[in-house]
Amino acid sequence: MLRQSLQQKLLQKLSPQQIQLMKLLQLPTTELEVRIKEELEANPALEEGQEQEWEEELAEDRMEEQSDSIEEFNFDEYLDDETPEYRLSARNHGADADDKTIPFSGGTSFFERLNAQLGLLDAPEKTRALADHIIGNLDEAGYLRRDLESIVNDLAFTEGIEVEQSQLEEALWLVQGLDPAGVGARDLRECLQLQLRRKFEAESASKGLLSRRIAQRIALEILDFHFEAFSKKHFERIQKKLDIDEEGLKDALGEITQLNPKPGNSGAESNRGTAVQIVPDFLLFVEDDELRVQLNQRNAPELRISPVYKEMMDTYASGAKSNVQQKDALTFVKQKIDSAKWFVDAIRQRQHTLLHTMQAIIDHQNAYFLSGDDTDLRPMILKDIADVVEMDISTVSRVANSKYIQTPYGTFLLKSFFSESLTTETGEEVSSREVKKILEEAIEAEDKRKPLSDEKLGQLLNAKGYNIARRTVAKYREQLGIAVARMRKELS
Repeated sequence: MLRQSLQQKLLQKLSPQQIQLMKLLQLPTTELEVRIKEELEANPALEEGQEQEWEEELAEDRMEEQSDSIEEFNFDEYLDDETPEYRLSARNHGADADDKTIPFSGGTSFFERLNAQLGLLDAPEKTRALADHIIGNLDEAGYLRRDLESIVNDLAFTEGIEVEQSQLEEALWLVQGLDPAGVGARDLRECLQLQLRRKFEAESASKGLLSRRIAQRIALEILDFHFEAFSKKHFERIQKKLDIDEEGLKDALGEITQLNPKPGNSGAESNRGTAVQIVPDFLLFVEDDELRVQLNQRNAPELRISPVYKEMMDTYASGAKSNVQQKDALTFVKQKIDSAKWFVDAIRQRQHTLLHTMQAIIDHQNAYFLSGDDTDLRPMILKDIADVVEMDISTVSRVANSKYIQTPYGTFLLKSFFSESLTTETGEEVSSREVKKILEEAIEAEDKRKPLSDEKLGQLLNAKGYNIARRTVAKYREQLGIAVARMRKELS
């Protein structure tokens, strides 16, 4: 049953201006530049540059000149021009002139190269068609992640083509013979096997070094029959099964480690754009033990309201009461000017918030920014900075997210300066980043034949006065991207 009732609620909502500020606040410098360009293109009332007094007078003169020129211009005379087209063009170069234009090369993709190789093979047309379908199912790494039975069903239901799985296996064998070696593999093991077999056949045909062929044969045996032990680095078990010495195992493992686990990413186009340039949002300078921070100039553009649009609003406002068209034009111009004002204010507020928050971080980590030593980092969480700048934690989080600072010691992500605290035996609170650095140094100095377990690493840190549990050691090790002790094992 429907009922009508009156309710009284207290709600808190963000205004459009506040939402715009929050969105701008979390943008790094490079994305902010794109956002400003988009706003400049969308809003003609917004211009780049500084406000100057003489520009208003110049804008008035420019508008008068434009209106006079439009009145004097006769469109009929322009449209009725009967000048022949050949007199409006010029050919100032001969037929033998060189064209200096540099053509752009788009390159060929990984899949295009595979299809090109497939077209050169002497194979039945049906097998090549199936091989082409398999190439379309490869991922960017060059693997066939789908089983052949599913592909057979897809061909039957989507294209109405009925094939036997044996025919698809023949087409897959054709794809696995293409370059680069290892393409078309269904898992890592098969990928390494395909590459190693091709290398072994090439060495045998060219009568390469006997020692290398022996190492490749042992490596094939490891991949064929002892892959699980290899993946878990159970080297003693492999030595016992194959009845080989440590030197022979090292040579075989050396052959395997030279293989490419992702053959699809070995193309030229996969290497483009891998190096990402970091544009710092803040610049830190140390002068006579004094820290000075400033925004990157690319992060603080000068924006202004177009003086021409200001003049247009004044002109339309005077005649808006008597003219409906001028009233509509006034509404449009006013919306554009208000939008430009909001955007300029949001950019200024963003700059103020960024500098205010960054200065609080520098004050808190003053010792670290003076020395550059990680052990000087103090424990710091978002709430510590939010209390200083008297802002919400979410605002500080937006400032720290994806922002970089350039220091004399390198360029760092702001989030890396935030860390949890850890208590030592003396009761002193230290940063978890300091503990991670000691942990990293201990792992680098360990004997790779017998890597330190998490428990032994915890005992080492406890001996240095850090109260830390084994679970915490494991958490910090994972955050550093370091594998467990078993996976760090190496043959010296």
